[in-house]
Amino acid sequence: MSAADLQTLRILDGRYVLERLTTDAPQTEVLATVHGPDGGARMRRDDSAAADTWVALWNGDAAHSPEATGMLAVIVTPLAAGGVPVWTAASYDGDIVLVPQDRFADVQQLLRDAGHAVH
Repeated sequence: MSAADLQTLRILDGRYVLERLTTDAPQTEVLATVHGPDGGARMRRDDSAAADTWVALWNGDAAHSPEATGMLAVIVTPLAAGGVPVWTAASYDGDIVLVPQDRFADVQQLLRDAGHAVH
């Protein structure tokens, strides 16, 4: 069994929104920024947002090597099978996986059924 097979995912505090970098949104509490050919996007904490918020999960408390394979795949595969959209970003020690808040009960069950711990 590899380190990827069973992971512990920590629920980060707050609720997050996804937005294009071209918006005039505040630069505070940015969790991740991705620059791409489309101009990019950012994950930003916004607990006041009423709709379309996301929950952030983090698998880096037990840091894994950047060369580790399959770490993200074993998280997103059961979510994809359950029809749950995700948005991801990687840091040096771990991955951030955002899932829609309104599907979070499903997400927890899907991940636990796959053998992961969510807390």
